[in-house]
Amino acid sequence: MEREEFEKAVAEALDSLPKEFRRRIRNVAVLVEDFPANQSPVIPGKPRTLLLGIFHGVPMTEKSTFGMVTGPDYVVLYQKNIEAVCANDAEVREQIRLTVIHELGHYFGMSEEQLKDI
Repeated sequence: MEREEFEKAVAEALDSLPKEFRRRIRNVAVLVEDFPANQSPVIPGKPRTLLLGIFHGVPMTEKSTFGMVTGPDYVVLYQKNIEAVCANDAEVREQIRLTVIHELGHYFGMSEEQLKDI
C-alpha cells in the first residue's frame, strides 16, 4: 500500500472513533514510519512478534496541571509491520483501526491487560 493511502486509512480510523473519545484527545500526533528504529532483521524460520504501533507520552491518568509540559504525545504506526501481518488492503485497514484504538487506549491510561479485555 502506498504511504498516502496508508495515511488516509489512519485518518479514517481516527474519524471513526466515537465522538466522546475524539473530544478528549488533546495534543496527540499520529505518525507513520516503516519500521521501529531498533527492529532486528527477520530470521527465516524464527517466528517473532512485530511491533505494529507505540504510544509515546504521558497517559491522561498520570497528567497533572502542575506537571511540566513535555511536548505533544504521539502514536507511531509501523506501516511495513502492519502490512506484514495482513493478507490484503482490507486487512491492513482493519489492523490500522485496531492499532490506533490500542495505542490511544494507552494514551487514556489503559494497561495491556485492560486493552486485551476490550
